[in-house]
Amino acid sequence: MEPRLIEVHPATPERFDDVAAVLAPRSPDVPTCWCLSMRLPNAENHALRGADRGARLRRYAEEGTPPGVVAYVDGEPAGWCSIAPRSSHHRLTHSRTIPTVDDVPVWSIVCLVVRPRFRRRGLARHLLDGAVDYARSRGAPVVEAYPVDPGERRLSSAFAYMGTMSLFEAAGFVRVAETSARAGGAPRWLVRLDLSASAG
Repeated sequence: MEPRLIEVHPATPERFDDVAAVLAPRSPDVPTCWCLSMRLPNAENHALRGADRGARLRRYAEEGTPPGVVAYVDGEPAGWCSIAPRSSHHRLTHSRTIPTVDDVPVWSIVCLVVRPRFRRRGLARHLLDGAVDYARSRGAPVVEAYPVDPGERRLSSAFAYMGTMSLFEAAGFVRVAETSARAGGAPRWLVRLDLSASAG
């Protein structure tokens, strides 16, 4: 297979058509998360429908903080990773299952999505590395994530957006605490990458 050019860029307002290419459903009436369920209070999250959900995610970028990064393969949008300060995720800051372990102003990765025809090519690792680079460029001291540890069991594709322990540990993240959250019966861990330790 010929080498492919893979790039990862912050999801600025100018790139939101590319975000939509990854996240939007084929039919605008199909319920889709748009990486808002962790960010918004429940009432607002449940009230948003259809195209309003994509528009709400775009507003984060328009307000000055791109809410994630987009991966491109040969110029075509191929993947998305949601990353932003944990403090900007209403559901995370109030979570009973995923703890806040200290007062470090961490950035949180809550979702990784790769379009079907770009899967099984290692793109998730490029997305993760690009997300970490973006957080570092914005001064984040630590990046945190909440992947599932399926062990020997097969992980349903419904839970793939959380990422797996093997993906994050290969990227240098370390386990901090096992959460009480579960995905398909498997535990989810709180993992961290200290950017001050990995700088340079």
